[in-house]
Amino acid sequence: MKNILKWLVIIGGGFLVLIIAAAFIIPKFIDIHKYKPVMEQKVAEATGRSFTFGDDMDVSVFPWVGIKLTDLHLGNPAGYKEKDMVSVKNFEVRLKVMPLLSKRIEVKTFVLDSPRIYLETLKNGTANWQGIGAKQEKKDTRADSKKAKTSDSRGLPIEALQVASFSITNGQMIYVDQKTNVKKEISDLNLKLEDISLEKPVGISFKAKIDGKPVTLEGTAGPIGKEPGKGTIALDFVLKALEVLDVKLKGTLTDPIVSQTFDLEVETASFSPRKLLAALHQEFPVQTKDPKVLDAVSLKTRIKGNSNSISFSDGVLVLDDSKLIFSAFAKEFAKPNLTFDLQLDDIDLDRYLPAPPEKDQTQKTEETTPGKNEPAKKKTDYGPLRKLVLDGNVTVGKLKAHGARVENMVVHILAKNGIITIDPLGLNLYQGSVASKIELNVQKDDPQTKVTLDAGGIQVGPLMKDAMQKELIEGALKANIRLSMTGEAPDMIKQTLTGQGDLLFEDGAIVGFDLAGMVRNAKASFGMGEQVTQKPRTDFAELKIPFTSESGLVNTNGTSMQSPLIRVMATGTVNLVKELLDLRVDPKFVATLKGQGDTEQRSGLMVPVLITGSFSSPKIRPDLKGMIGSGTAIDVEGLKQQVLGTKTDQKEKTESAKEDVKKKIKGLLPGLIK
Repeated sequence: MKNILKWLVIIGGGFLVLIIAAAFIIPKFIDIHKYKPVMEQKVAEATGRSFTFGDDMDVSVFPWVGIKLTDLHLGNPAGYKEKDMVSVKNFEVRLKVMPLLSKRIEVKTFVLDSPRIYLETLKNGTANWQGIGAKQEKKDTRADSKKAKTSDSRGLPIEALQVASFSITNGQMIYVDQKTNVKKEISDLNLKLEDISLEKPVGISFKAKIDGKPVTLEGTAGPIGKEPGKGTIALDFVLKALEVLDVKLKGTLTDPIVSQTFDLEVETASFSPRKLLAALHQEFPVQTKDPKVLDAVSLKTRIKGNSNSISFSDGVLVLDDSKLIFSAFAKEFAKPNLTFDLQLDDIDLDRYLPAPPEKDQTQKTEETTPGKNEPAKKKTDYGPLRKLVLDGNVTVGKLKAHGARVENMVVHILAKNGIITIDPLGLNLYQGSVASKIELNVQKDDPQTKVTLDAGGIQVGPLMKDAMQKELIEGALKANIRLSMTGEAPDMIKQTLTGQGDLLFEDGAIVGFDLAGMVRNAKASFGMGEQVTQKPRTDFAELKIPFTSESGLVNTNGTSMQSPLIRVMATGTVNLVKELLDLRVDPKFVATLKGQGDTEQRSGLMVPVLITGSFSSPKIRPDLKGMIGSGTAIDVEGLKQQVLGTKTDQKEKTESAKEDVKKKIKGLLPGLIK
């Protein structure tokens, strides 16, 4: 037995000596250069591209298995601007022999020096990287399918991995698109990995320039473990790009191959999107009214998820002077199923809206008016909205849009089975409040919309001045509106608009129209007073506008206004479909100029007015026939008192002046005063 062991040791030692001797002797006495053409041919056959490398070759076997190649070139197909698709100045890899016997890989050096990758797309869309190794890939696919049946998931067939030095230096990548005339370049690319092993985090240092602007990535990743793709991998990176962007990322990846679970904290320092795109030589995609906005953005949030769901928590987005606190959760991505909560402190949306066009609006309207022969607008596909599941809350402290200012805005949005509900939609504006509910049903091809709105205490004067830059009406508005409609096109909405509502304006005025002033100025026109030069307005104590709508026909019966010197009643219809007016306004001038709040019924002069015609060309005329035929008593003395003054004043006038005034009144209202 001892002799057997003795001879086994002698034989084994002999083989070991032969192996070591061969490792030293073979590279010295065998000319590896004669295999160079064969190696070049094999790579060319595998890639479908020409392949060459330099004569300066070095192969070692022991104690380090290694190879060193220089001046490598992988060619481009014919028709491309440059000869080489890939070129490398130096390539070297060396690993230790003996640890391989115990499934341990120890790499001394892995160096890729001055690699250059040239990617090009021709005008016909063909790219130089297409078709590489197509035949080989087809062959490999069959082999891989056989291997897949017999493979298992026992992890790497090695016990340990250790790499002393891994580096890519002075790399360059150029991308050219002949079709769009775009060229991008990554230069000065340097990648260094430190402490590469299965049990320790790997240090990563990446530096490059994108179109001349620096990009760096520093941090650690790992350990990856003996079964890559399983277990938890820690990440801790800092990305700095283009001297503008600074991003921190820290967290973990769990089972990245199986479940793709991640838990990451992302934080960006404040940066300017405008400067970022400028550094990328890209035009900013939007033109804002205020060129200073979108110049300071920062983000901080925690992102957790896997292949089935994702969540954002503890989110803070700062946009210029606004701060948004947010959280969100998404699952069932095919629908998707979303929940979110957004809390915005203050934002002026007008600063972010597009600048007003310089082009003449009249000319623009003419140019954009659809022609008779233009194709009908394609109907909206509501399929995605029918699948959407949504539950979201939005609160806004202060908001400005189109000049109007809103405070304490609260919105709750629900969506399920094709029904989208906004309830509540509440806000405060101009000393008043609005509570609204909107329901959009897209279960059918034509969407159905229901709107309810209750408002109170809104000062409409400042609101219209801010939102429309016009002064039309003043007072406190109280509104109650219930409407329903079908369709998305304006014509269909007008045809189906149905509902009712009440608008009540209190203690206000109609600006630009002064009935009382007209009477006062009548005195001056007859040489008996002074012209009133103040801005015209008709004060009122109450302006009430009830309405009903049925299939686009709006009925305004019951509209009334109580004002000093005048009481007004209005009846009639507004046809939204045909855009026609059929209204009758019955103003009643009363013999008083008392202020608002005088609700006593008084007799006076009825001057009915008919408003007919189209929206674009309305016709307004007095209904003299209706006025005379109404049988209403005319308070002539009251009217004379308003025009001529008190009885005491009349006595001070000459008889000739009285007769002159009467003649002028007769001329103004023929047949009414004798």
